[in-house]
Amino acid sequence: MKRLGILMVLVFSQVSFAQVVSASDFDWLNNLNIEAEADSSGFRAQLATRFRIGDADVKAVLGKIGKKSDAYMVLRLGELSHRPVDDVMSVYSANRKKGWGVIAKQLGIKPGSREFHALKRGHDLNGGMEKERGHFSGEGKGKGNNKNKGKNK
Repeated sequence: MKRLGILMVLVFSQVSFAQVVSASDFDWLNNLNIEAEADSSGFRAQLATRFRIGDADVKAVLGKIGKKSDAYMVLRLGELSHRPVDDVMSVYSANRKKGWGVIAKQLGIKPGSREFHALKRGHDLNGGMEKERGHFSGEGKGKGNNKNKGKNK
């Protein structure tokens, strides 16, 4: 009985810690939501352009999801997990109170993976947070062309 109590304490503490870490990883969503609320039609256009979907599809996602920033995350998770938006919305609906880290994991995006780090860095609408931090497509610490091939080879 004592072991069961200790096990329960450990499980609950890990779950609580994971939720706290996950919440802070995605604080940038608050700023995105403020920007989206300030210019709703512009935000819809950015989503349509970024994810190459029609305005009707954007409106459908926004209609089913409460926050505009959450709609961005649903579309981005669909892209990164290679899953249809409807699948992502189902996982979101079932797990939204658990945090984006849990939702990403449910969709097969592993913590520590390139995809997970891309989510934590921020949005990529018109350069967005990723560009500000120097982490947008085409930049980074990659080896580049012909590097690491040895001297004079």
